[in-house]
Amino acid sequence: NPKDIEPRNPAPGKKTYMLASRQLTRLVPRLRPSAATVHSRYLSTLQPSESAETSSAWAITSAGALAALFAVNVAASQGSARSVIVEDRPGIASASSASAANAEEESSVDYYDDDLPIYTSDEVAKHDGKTLQSIWMSYGGNIYDVTDFVANHPGGSEKIMLAAGGCIEPHWHLYRQHFASNLPQQLMEKMIIGHLHPTDQEKVDLQMEKLADETADPYENEPTRNAKLIVHGDTPMNAEVPRDVITQSYITPEDMFYIRHHHPVPLLSEKDAENFELEVDLRLINEGATKVTLDQIKSLPKIEVTTTLQCSGNRRSGFNDFRRTSGTPWDQGAISTAKWGGARLVDVLMLASKDADGDAKPATSSSLLESLQCLQNTLSANPNLQHLRFESIDGMKASIDINKAFNPFGDVLVAYEMNGKPLPRDHGYPLRVIVPGYAAVRNVKWLSKLELADSQAVGAWQRGLNYKVLPPSVTDARSVNLDDMPGLGEVAVFSGVTSVELNESESLGELAEGTVDIKPGDTVDVKASGWAWAGGGRNIVRVDVTGDGGKGWCNASLTQGASQPYGRAWAWVFWECDKVPATVCEDGKSVVLSCKGVDMAFNSQPESSDGLWNVRGLANNSWYRLRHSVVHV
Repeated sequence: NPKDIEPRNPAPGKKTYMLASRQLTRLVPRLRPSAATVHSRYLSTLQPSESAETSSAWAITSAGALAALFAVNVAASQGSARSVIVEDRPGIASASSASAANAEEESSVDYYDDDLPIYTSDEVAKHDGKTLQSIWMSYGGNIYDVTDFVANHPGGSEKIMLAAGGCIEPHWHLYRQHFASNLPQQLMEKMIIGHLHPTDQEKVDLQMEKLADETADPYENEPTRNAKLIVHGDTPMNAEVPRDVITQSYITPEDMFYIRHHHPVPLLSEKDAENFELEVDLRLINEGATKVTLDQIKSLPKIEVTTTLQCSGNRRSGFNDFRRTSGTPWDQGAISTAKWGGARLVDVLMLASKDADGDAKPATSSSLLESLQCLQNTLSANPNLQHLRFESIDGMKASIDINKAFNPFGDVLVAYEMNGKPLPRDHGYPLRVIVPGYAAVRNVKWLSKLELADSQAVGAWQRGLNYKVLPPSVTDARSVNLDDMPGLGEVAVFSGVTSVELNESESLGELAEGTVDIKPGDTVDVKASGWAWAGGGRNIVRVDVTGDGGKGWCNASLTQGASQPYGRAWAWVFWECDKVPATVCEDGKSVVLSCKGVDMAFNSQPESSDGLWNVRGLANNSWYRLRHSVVHV
């Protein structure tokens, strides 16, 4: 009964489900639970998010608990389980007190019911990639050799190396996306080489209890979100826009803008916000490093740019239908559009530059022509200036090429407004970078630093595996040189279908009500609508729609967004197609609509995602397909 593992106190608190799921890890990965012990002191700490019904992480943990307990029962029925202890939990049969006592007195050899060796934490610590070349780490009582996996870690090698030679538990307390799916456990299952000595694991458990008891939950101050968003994981928050909402408004309301986070949302106190300063490092061009205040930035000429942002993993779920990838299984809803307000990036750089005496220039901006001349002189005098680096309050680092940063028609902003209001916390308060036409990951939120540089930003988000599109044949990042592969910057062309309905007519009305028979292979007329967008400011010139798998195409009408400036079409277009002949599927009641966008360079979308597949599930711009029922059941 699922109620058996519900928390005793449903109100959010410091202690989290990680404590329980860590214990359950001893059962789930290998389904060999005979020596596992499930303690109520962990189960009683289960805490769902503010809305347990929408918390996928809570659902996964609950499912994991049920699976573990079920596996225990199966093992017991087969005679392989010695004891499973669940203390003081109503609804779950507990072992006798004698069995409990015996379990506590088991030697380290009997603690784990297999032949794998047992190591101490000191022995594990030697395998940190430095003392010894191999890399080990522990989790939930198991020892994992991750040496061959480090290069393939979806979050980047530098992140996983934080736990090298130690335990994973404290890191997963922050990076809770590991609990949003079963993929981490599936990967780890293949790396188990032994077990951590029970005494050392008990120390880890006590450390985690102390962490939960004595420190604030890093996610306890998250903003309130719109309940209509589709939540894939809430710690950190990753949520997309429902299909039927995406094109309800050309400018996406702030509370319906998709959310993609890697960490907890930074929380600035009122004093911190008032005293906020942006660090600007110009030492590469011998201009020193300085700081500019938020008020100084707001004193610069305000520029507004309407641009679309899309997560690089949008439509990753389409890849997963072919072969599983790593990351959030987005449908098409990790895309939104807003009007961003702020100062031109080049104006902020000029504001921060030093005069010959080292005094900061006043908070005013020269004319655009003067700015461009100054920037041109800077580039000519500093040929090693190739990149502009960004750093976030939460530690994220990314960069763009200097040509985009300095391009007067690139419209790169240091933004402090979204849709005419101060940036919401979820979307970068108090400052973020807006890099129109680029992957959203380059539009760094919670901006804390700008730096002129001769190379890309250092870190997983720029140089690591996270945002690099590997060839379809590559499943092991060690087989390629990541340094030779560019990270995502300017993106391709994309489109989606958000609405399909029958054309209005008496006969089709009868069809919708089921009073007219249709059969597989019949053709019905439907109307459809959706969106299309291309990176790099390339205007969308056409959207093609098909209802018969590409045998015939209809040309959609471009509506909102169709008249953007040539080469500066930073935002999506909406499209409509009033009459699309669609073939009824084998189920006799549904049709499949597909669309593909074409940009001003006549780039189009490939038919299949199979040839685009990559291990990180990035940049899926194959035809978007939507199955729609034309018969009410």
